[in-house]
Amino acid sequence: MIVKETKLKGCFVLEPKVFNDERGYFMESFNKEQFNSAIGSNIEFVQDNQSLSAKGVVRALHYQVGEFAQAKLVRVLKGSVLDVVVDLRPNSPTFGEHLTMELSEVNRKQLFIPKGFAHGFLAVEDNTVFAYKCDQYYNKEAERGIIYDDPNLRIDWEFPKDQLILSEKDKELPLFKNLSL
Repeated sequence: MIVKETKLKGCFVLEPKVFNDERGYFMESFNKEQFNSAIGSNIEFVQDNQSLSAKGVVRALHYQVGEFAQAKLVRVLKGSVLDVVVDLRPNSPTFGEHLTMELSEVNRKQLFIPKGFAHGFLAVEDNTVFAYKCDQYYNKEAERGIIYDDPNLRIDWEFPKDQLILSEKDKELPLFKNLSL
């Protein structure tokens, strides 16, 4: 596994070693010991989630607060996404900055998102299957979000805005400046 820290401290891109042959491929998608050693932390994942999205679906920008804040390891099993993270850690030198990257079944990259980040993605292919591990259980009362098109964040979703598909809940999320940590 190749692990590289992104411009946002504590946020890592992971690229598994893939073994291809005439049968297809094999890869180890997660190894707790190697993972924790590579990121320099001890993460205990307790919940796995998976979603199926049509092309143009935006699921963003979500986070949990307090004792329910979540670190996540995300990847795409089928299709492709534009993955987006925003640093919400007030004492971080990259507070308010974001990172976008493609995650796909082809590049097989994974992204580790530490606690204190908002996360979202845009499905750029139909039938995209997105999977993520979380180190805390979901808690509805701790759930928060930021509107995907916040003018201060200036996230380029690289997709026509009139073709985006959002849940009603995600359409009503607050602005970054009204952040609730």
